[in-house]
Amino acid sequence: MAEYITHEHDVLIIGAGGAGLRAAVEASAAGAKVAVISKSLLGKAHTVMAEGGIAAAMGNVDERDGWSVHFADTMRGGQYLNNWRMAELHAKEAPACVRELEAWGALFDRTSDGRILQRNFGGHRYPRLAHVGDRTGLEMIRTLQDHGIHLGLDAFMEHTVVTLLTEGGRIAGAFGYDRERGRFHLFRAKAVVLATGGIGRAFKITSNSWEYTGDGHSLAYHAGAALMDMEFVQFHPTGMIWPPSVRGILVTEGVRGEGGVLRNKNGERFMFQDIPPLYVNQTADSEEEGWRYTQGDKNARRPPELLTRDHVARCIRREVKEGRGSPHGGVFLDIAWIKERIPHGAEYIKKKLPSMYHQFKQLADIDITEVPMEVGPTTHYMMGGVRVDPDSQMSDVPGLFAAGECAAGLHGANRLGGNSLSDLLVFGKRAGEYAARFAKENSLETVNPAQLESAEKWALEPFARENSENPYSVQHTLQAMMQDLVGIVRQEDEMLQALDRLRELTAASERVSVSGHREYNTGWHTALDLQNLLTVSEIVTLAALERRESRGAHFRDDFPNKSDEYSKFNIVVRKGGDGQPQLKREPIPAMREDLKQVIEEMK
Repeated sequence: MAEYITHEHDVLIIGAGGAGLRAAVEASAAGAKVAVISKSLLGKAHTVMAEGGIAAAMGNVDERDGWSVHFADTMRGGQYLNNWRMAELHAKEAPACVRELEAWGALFDRTSDGRILQRNFGGHRYPRLAHVGDRTGLEMIRTLQDHGIHLGLDAFMEHTVVTLLTEGGRIAGAFGYDRERGRFHLFRAKAVVLATGGIGRAFKITSNSWEYTGDGHSLAYHAGAALMDMEFVQFHPTGMIWPPSVRGILVTEGVRGEGGVLRNKNGERFMFQDIPPLYVNQTADSEEEGWRYTQGDKNARRPPELLTRDHVARCIRREVKEGRGSPHGGVFLDIAWIKERIPHGAEYIKKKLPSMYHQFKQLADIDITEVPMEVGPTTHYMMGGVRVDPDSQMSDVPGLFAAGECAAGLHGANRLGGNSLSDLLVFGKRAGEYAARFAKENSLETVNPAQLESAEKWALEPFARENSENPYSVQHTLQAMMQDLVGIVRQEDEMLQALDRLRELTAASERVSVSGHREYNTGWHTALDLQNLLTVSEIVTLAALERRESRGAHFRDDFPNKSDEYSKFNIVVRKGGDGQPQLKREPIPAMREDLKQVIEEMK
């Protein structure tokens, strides 16, 4: 066997965002020897872009809130395709996870009597998001990173995993390289936790940073794990759209939670024109009532701007398509208007939304305390991912766990804002706990030299090709194609075209060439990322073709209505013996009677 830089650990965590760091903290606390692999630098994980807050039914602002309300909201938002056991655990355990974060040093905004302040967010019945201004994800990463380092863990920054290693059907570790020098590393481990985030870089317009190339989804799939709900890609309704250099950068839902409103070019609050039946009883029927809700009136109902993200995104698309959009193809998000209602309104906006104020001022030369923002939908979040056991977070492959955005189940067809950060805490903790337990009960597996040799040979192939396909060109073509043909609104003929184009792009990816050497070679990194992007793009398209209805974030122009038939199963994808994706409709397990009762009571 060739010589590689070799590391041995009990638990290997791939990804250093909220889920990965929380898993690392829990596994380390259990006595496991832990390593965290980060594709970029520690502290730079995409979790920092989750700005609005952590959804947890603490009842600090409205005592009517509780786990049962949060559970019902999450299930309703996910159109009841959620794994109900995950939704139950999430709702029950999120408050303790927030208090734990506070004990480790997180500095939350406070109520007048000193409790953690909570704000309104889309799809949540009561103000539920514990927050730090609009920089909550950053504070969460800072806290977890500091706490984890003091517990003791090995951090491998700027490393990329090429393949997961298995032996006898069980996880044996991972094989990858350091991005700085290009040297190969062998990570032997008794358990592996995937916490790599989403797939946003498969699309042209996205809030996701460069790391989000579907690595965890693809690694798990090629290792034999099942993926689920891959048709459900969330398009956040409010991304920046002007100037072009900032297109897609996230504008937090916290803007709307603090009273921001959406208007078309005619100045109309168009969201009042289309209220989904599931939310009619919970939505304000006047602008005045909506305003009172954002200011804490417990007798008021939420404004329609705080409906679920999938619905808001489609309403914005409708306005643009019908000619009522803003000059650059979006709509207007106006928080400046609250100066009419609040004394010293400009200072209030800067205090509540400091990151948004600076983001628009620095990147677009726009003062959001004076003028509206132009916003439009941006690829934001992946509800689908590795199918896991709801309690332990272990996949079909023994010893392989997943948590956060690369795991499926909690969010169903659509994620509620703020549920992402509590998802990271609740299930990152569980993944770390059960991975450490698995590591204690099992020994290191042997590593198959042939698997390592094959992975190294594949990774170096782009250097052996000359004057062939450019990896950046293939990636850009893929992103534009997915945006156009498998985007926010889908139809069969376009997705069949996408599959044809994906076959062509897969062939092109096998011809890409890179020059130079392995040190600091971003072209090489892009060439290797293509396999992950193409893998997840194909599975998303196949699953979207299979679901012949519109539900949550998945909208079919040719099947615009929800179907009772399609409410009874999740679409699960595995890699077949021939190397091709195999789709299966797997029935949703019957919900416990006590949880059914909770949902009925909350309607």
